[in-house]
Amino acid sequence: MKQTYWWLISAVVSTILVIILVNLWMKMNQYEVEPTQLVSEQAANDYLKNHWEDRLYDSMPDAEKTIKVKTGIFIQSLQFFNSSEVNLTGYIWQRYRDGVHDAVKPGKTEIGFILPEQVNSGSDIEPREVYRVRNGDEEVIGWYFEATLKQPFDYSHYPFDHKTVWVRMWPKEFSRNTVLVPDYEAYKATGLSDIFGIEENIVLGTWTRANTYFDYKFSSYDTDFGIADYIGQEGFPELHYNFVVKRKFENAFIVYLLPLFLVATLLFAALLTVSSNEALSSKLGFNTSGFIGASSALFFVVMLAHIQLREQFAGASIVYIEYFYILMYGLLVVATANTYLFSIKAQGWAKIILYNDNIIPKVAYWPVVLGSLILITLLVL
Repeated sequence: MKQTYWWLISAVVSTILVIILVNLWMKMNQYEVEPTQLVSEQAANDYLKNHWEDRLYDSMPDAEKTIKVKTGIFIQSLQFFNSSEVNLTGYIWQRYRDGVHDAVKPGKTEIGFILPEQVNSGSDIEPREVYRVRNGDEEVIGWYFEATLKQPFDYSHYPFDHKTVWVRMWPKEFSRNTVLVPDYEAYKATGLSDIFGIEENIVLGTWTRANTYFDYKFSSYDTDFGIADYIGQEGFPELHYNFVVKRKFENAFIVYLLPLFLVATLLFAALLTVSSNEALSSKLGFNTSGFIGASSALFFVVMLAHIQLREQFAGASIVYIEYFYILMYGLLVVATANTYLFSIKAQGWAKIILYNDNIIPKVAYWPVVLGSLILITLLVL
């Protein structure tokens, strides 16, 4: 078979594989709505009745009636400090109705909520009351807060990852049957695709807003905190405000994927110089030691970029894009071994690389690279 046909087959297969890979990347980059999100006050009340109140009163018929405190939040700024810490600033407010919330209403110097995942502390960053407004038979109290929250973010799909930053809130009187409920009436729209409770012009750097929602997560503890008949020890509903951000793929592509693509292209160009034709080898300047030297230089380029990437995710498991670097290491080793075996005119099974002036490794290069990327993507998905 002529080399022209070999290259035509390689080009067609590579094009198909590129289309498949791009479609997989588009699928990875899509955000799927969480099934747990609650979109209205009625939905929240029904959820609490089915998952908390009915179960509580079945096991404890004399339990205190659930006191529901409407709570809202507005995020003004967000910054990721590292791979597991995020800093937030904004406002949290609560509604206290006369005759209903008298026993749990905070005083002038008290705070009506607790952020259990906050890791920073000090009088300068404690939530401070900024307004107390009377609306008919209820009083709305608002606090300004700044908090650094510790959370286990998942980076396994980087750079196609989404981050869900949640603000987990406890009521001040958590020893009682007090449950925080979202203050939906304070927002214009709280549907499945609506973004609310967040500054519209918030600066997120390499991130974009994807979604916001309220939901409940049930907590269980192996202690009663020293409180007799503590009802929150098993399956207590904790209110979470969730803010979903989607990474801007373009930034990661330019910084990490584009250099890898260029290295892969340079390695392919070096592989094309491998030839037993003395005139062609002389024209292209091919020799085994030169190829090994070029591979070594490319190896250090890949290694330094890999180290820079790994420093961003210290303590995290291998992220998706790291497999590309591992694949690149393998390609450098295989290409170098191919060149060496071709130069010494290897015998046995290795004679296949001598066929038609090393045509098989050359035309198989991009299909193997792209096929490997597709396999890696499918395994990660």
